[in-house]
Amino acid sequence: MQSQGSAAHFPAWKRVLFSDFMLSRGKAQRIAVVGVMTALCIVSNMFLEIKFFDVQFSLTIFISVLTGMLIGPLFGFCAVYLGDFLGYVYNSWGYMYMPWVGLSSALFALIAGLVMGVRIEKKWGIYLKLALICVITFFVCTAGVNSAGFYFYNKYSGFSTAVIEYFESHFGGTASYFAYVCYRLFFKLQVLNSLVNYALLFAAVPLINAVGAKNVPLR
Repeated sequence: MQSQGSAAHFPAWKRVLFSDFMLSRGKAQRIAVVGVMTALCIVSNMFLEIKFFDVQFSLTIFISVLTGMLIGPLFGFCAVYLGDFLGYVYNSWGYMYMPWVGLSSALFALIAGLVMGVRIEKKWGIYLKLALICVITFFVCTAGVNSAGFYFYNKYSGFSTAVIEYFESHFGGTASYFAYVCYRLFFKLQVLNSLVNYALLFAAVPLINAVGAKNVPLR
């Protein structure tokens, strides 16, 4: 195993695409870590989701961001997307496969991995990076890719009665993208779901450092 800080000797492109945590380990360990994180994503999609009527809570954001932080943007993106797809294959909940859901989840990992690649040599650097990750992923993934996918899917397949009633009571019946985003974030409580996942990430910083930074501290 390479010593602490050895990741700095790799080419810049490798340090952008792969985390220090991965670069500081051997090939067999890298494969094992990617396998474990992929399995964790599968378990998350299979069992760590709670559906209550038309509202869904899950730990997908927490697991996806954690994956990107630990194994980097490239491995993280692949592991999360594969985990989402295999989780669907095992338990589809009776729904069709929606690729934008997997893409959104994978982007959480990609963005987290890229932000973690920014060098901030301060003890509080990890918290600043997490704050950036939370803001960027919320707008790009939750309010962006995920909501856009569901919006266009429902627009052409037909909005549910609940969505139509929300549009009529809050936006005068206008079925705009902005109106649908508001519906998902506030009526379906995706804002709350995001806040819970982000809070868990901040709470997990000591554990992340203990597990992932034995060789390379997360700064």
